[in-house]
Amino acid sequence: MFFYLSKILGFFILPSNFLCCLAFLALLMTRTRHVRLARKILSATIIILLVMGFSPLGNWLLIPLEQRFSASPHNDKMPAPYGIIVLGGSINTIVTRANKTVAINEAGERLFELAILARRYPKAKLVFSGGSGRILSKTMSESKAAQKLFTRLGIAPDRILYEDKSKNTWQNAQYTKTLIKSSHRQRWLLVTSAFHMARSVGCFRKNGINIIPWPVDFRTRGHQDKYRFFDRASQGWKRVDVGVREWIGLLVYRLSGRTDSLFPS
Repeated sequence: MFFYLSKILGFFILPSNFLCCLAFLALLMTRTRHVRLARKILSATIIILLVMGFSPLGNWLLIPLEQRFSASPHNDKMPAPYGIIVLGGSINTIVTRANKTVAINEAGERLFELAILARRYPKAKLVFSGGSGRILSKTMSESKAAQKLFTRLGIAPDRILYEDKSKNTWQNAQYTKTLIKSSHRQRWLLVTSAFHMARSVGCFRKNGINIIPWPVDFRTRGHQDKYRFFDRASQGWKRVDVGVREWIGLLVYRLSGRTDSLFPS
């Protein structure tokens, strides 16, 4: 129930979707006696879309998320971990299923980081956690698609454990815990996008897995992007959507008891 509710409400919570719905409602209102109000709503919607699209607002939302965990663990002095966990979210399963070739989205760095770490730590256990988070489209699990890619990258199929039932971050942690039967003495690298790391860390810690954050897929350069404007509105809109979705996710997960703090550190 939580999953379906989060997907439905999540659609309308995204600023770009909400503003499109609001603009459509205002257009309908122009055929009623509330024409003046409709014009005000349309004007406000256009202004907000312009601000979202071209201003650094999206960066302001993402920078605190991405800077919460430093990339400093990426060095050769760190002791070898017991294992490496990589979260899904980097494969377009609809396109993959249709074309019978693995279609990677902009979070694909997660996948390639696993291949790099697998060579760097040849004795480490490997886990890929990713089912299907879609409720309308019939598709394959990310794990099934990832298995094809990792085989092509030269990783032995029997070296990686695949968790293919999860639909969200909380289930990533739950099902991975069941799969690996981890003890607190075992140290696992957790690989996911930098903006998504805080929520992921909270979920995995809540499930008793001793993880070391290993952020990848940075969307900003850090604090130097605080005043960086965009030359394409679509870039700003997408960045705002990602940031708002993640901040709301942190709040909902905290209120629902899936994490022990609002902004895990």
